[in-house]
Amino acid sequence: MRQIEKMGVIGAGAWGTALAEVAARAGREVLLWARESAVVEAVNAQRENTTFLPGIPLHAAITATSDLTALAGMDALLMVTPAQHMRALCLDLAPLLPAGMPVILCSKGVEQGNNKLLTEVLEETMPQAIAAVLSGPSFAAEVARGMPTAVTLACADEEMAEAIVSAIGLPTFRPYFSADLIGAELGGAVKNVLAIACGISEGKGFGDSARAALTTRGYAEMRRLGLAMGAQAQTLIGLSGLGDLILTCNSPKSRNMSLGMALGEGKTLEDIMTSRNSVSEGVHSAKAVCELAARYDIEMPISEAVAAIVTGKADVDSEIIALLERPFKAEIDD
Repeated sequence: MRQIEKMGVIGAGAWGTALAEVAARAGREVLLWARESAVVEAVNAQRENTTFLPGIPLHAAITATSDLTALAGMDALLMVTPAQHMRALCLDLAPLLPAGMPVILCSKGVEQGNNKLLTEVLEETMPQAIAAVLSGPSFAAEVARGMPTAVTLACADEEMAEAIVSAIGLPTFRPYFSADLIGAELGGAVKNVLAIACGISEGKGFGDSARAALTTRGYAEMRRLGLAMGAQAQTLIGLSGLGDLILTCNSPKSRNMSLGMALGEGKTLEDIMTSRNSVSEGVHSAKAVCELAARYDIEMPISEAVAAIVTGKADVDSEIIALLERPFKAEIDD
């Protein structure tokens, strides 16, 4: 089995830093790339990401850098940059990486403008790479603190998947293998949009029953689109689909749910976004997810409502009324 000893992590936000900590605890030598010089300095000098993951000490095996060329000597890369920045970074990295380099996509989203999944972006920009997707129900701070977490690791190359699992797997961080990249990736992208809807419901004070209904009907939307795009039903009901949806739609720790809560409380999207230093991918993916649904002739009313709200085409109250006034129908329609 291929050995992965040196792990590069591209993106030093909360999730990238948490994954760097996981890899270091698993015995890997970790190089964490950050755009922000203050993050690099804090990680190297203070052993802490004081900007994005404060209060959590980092393993001595993690070194931070702002030099992309330093990643050329790694055995594998974890790509944890925001989805809308993925293409640019892949283009910068492509000349540095050898053929057969495993590149694990750990961000969740759909590229705006062309509505492409990040695996498609990777194939176009870094065709020499072996693509994998890491996704599932996980909060960065909990993972970084070593709390038990299980995720999906999807890769078409089973031998490479085993090598990646061996490189980052821990008793408290359990990657489950899948060959279904589309399902693993699509679940993570769609659940962020649905979490905004659940947050709006919470912000409006609609209660637990409404949130459960939104989560369940939202899962039906995820499943319809996923199956149309070639995902496997087992993946969509697994950790990277239903599991991630349950977590993200039921905790204010979720950046997307908390953003929705603020919208439901009457705050403007502009004010919410400017007050944060983290990315809520559901805002950027909502329109793209709905355009994908239209391409496949799939009905996704909850996602469409979120897209209308975050793009400024409709207000929260009018979209709530439109959803509540939809015709009654059979629950199972696919």
